[in-house]
Amino acid sequence: MYKRVLFWLGNSRLFSLPMTVMSWIVVFIYALKDGGNVVNGILALIGIAFAHLATNLFDDYVDYRSLSKEDAFMENNEKSKCRYIKEDKATLNELLGVVIVYCSIAFIIGVILTFRSGFGVVLLALIGGGIVLSYAKLSSNGFSELAVGTAFGPLLFEGTYYVMCKRFSPEVFILSVAVVVFTVGLVYMNNVLDYEKDIECGKKSLCCRLNDTNLIASGLLVLYSIGYLMCFVLTFWFKNIFYCLPMITGVLVYQLYNSVKTFYADKNNIPEIKWWNFPMGNKTNIIKSGTAPFYFRLYFARNIMIWFSVFIIFAIFMQNSQA
Repeated sequence: MYKRVLFWLGNSRLFSLPMTVMSWIVVFIYALKDGGNVVNGILALIGIAFAHLATNLFDDYVDYRSLSKEDAFMENNEKSKCRYIKEDKATLNELLGVVIVYCSIAFIIGVILTFRSGFGVVLLALIGGGIVLSYAKLSSNGFSELAVGTAFGPLLFEGTYYVMCKRFSPEVFILSVAVVVFTVGLVYMNNVLDYEKDIECGKKSLCCRLNDTNLIASGLLVLYSIGYLMCFVLTFWFKNIFYCLPMITGVLVYQLYNSVKTFYADKNNIPEIKWWNFPMGNKTNIIKSGTAPFYFRLYFARNIMIWFSVFIIFAIFMQNSQA
C-alpha cells in the first residue's frame, strides 16, 4: 500500500508541488500581516495541493485516451508521456480512481472552508473545478499557460487570502501576477522540452503554435520579464525597495535560456549544474535513466520560481518590519 501511494504521488508530478507550496507561503505570510486565520490558510493549502495533483493526473487520463490511437505517441516512451500506463503498471480506471480521490479531498476541504469563511469559497471552488476538468483540453489547444496562470495566480492567491481574511485584495492580485509568471514558466518549460514530441503526437501547445525554436526560447525571456515588471509595480505600490530583490533571478533565467538553446542543438546535452540550481531530485537515478537533459532543465525552471518566491517573502517581511 505504501509503495502504491508513492507510485501515484510520483506519477502525479509531485516534483511540481513545491511551486504551489511556495506560492501559498507568499500569500499566507502576506495574509498573516492582515490578521488572517492560520487554520483556514493551512486547510486552503491542503485543498489546493490535491487539486493540483488531480489536474496533473487528469491531464494524463485525457491525453492517453485521445492520443493512444497515434502511433507516434505510443512509440514515445518518455516518462513525461504516460509511461506508467504504457508499461501496464496502472490502468486507466485506476488512474481515474486516483483523480476522484484527489478531487474528493479537495471538495471536502472546500466544504469546510465554506462554513468557516463564507460562500465566496463556492465561487472560487467552481472556477478551480472548471480549470481542473478543462485543463487537458485547454493544454492540447495551446492554453495550458493561461489555465495555470489563472489557477495558481489570482485564484490561489485571492482564494487563500479570502479564506484567511474574508475579503479580496487588489494588492494580493498584483502579488499573484508577479509570482505566477514563474509557475507558468515551469509549464512553458515542459512544453519547450516536449516540443518535437508534441508535434509528432498532434498536440497544439503554445510552443507548437510558435513552431520556431528561436521564438520558443525567446518566449522564456518575454514570460519572465512580466514577473520582473510586476516587481517594479510592487516596489512603487508598497514603497518597498526590497521588492526589487527578486530580479536577481534574472541571471538564472538567462542561464535557462542558454540551456534551452543548447538543448535544441543537442537533445542529449546534460546542462552543467551549479549549487544554486539545486535541488535536482535523485541526480544519480535521473542520469542513469537517460532523462537528465529533460528533467535537469525542468527542475531548474522550478527552482528559479522557488528562489523568486524566497526573495518576495523576504520583501514582505521587510514591509512588515517597516510598518
